[in-house]
Amino acid sequence: MTDETSSSSCKCGSHKKVKCGAGGGVYGLAFIGAAVYYIQHADTFWMGALGILKAIIWPAMVIYKVLEFFGM
Repeated sequence: MTDETSSSSCKCGSHKKVKCGAGGGVYGLAFIGAAVYYIQHADTFWMGALGILKAIIWPAMVIYKVLEFFGM
């Protein structure tokens, strides 16, 4: 009798999802770094709260500026 949940018996087309890559880890570290930067430079509590929001959406701002730079 084989154990179908072991990793050695995984077959292509199984119902398990496997995520590969380090994109989430890189984004997580970048989020922490941006949050620390914005909070350190905040003068008030609300500027710190705004900094957390900026840390969440900074990748979108970067892509917008890059596309704007290239005139797209």
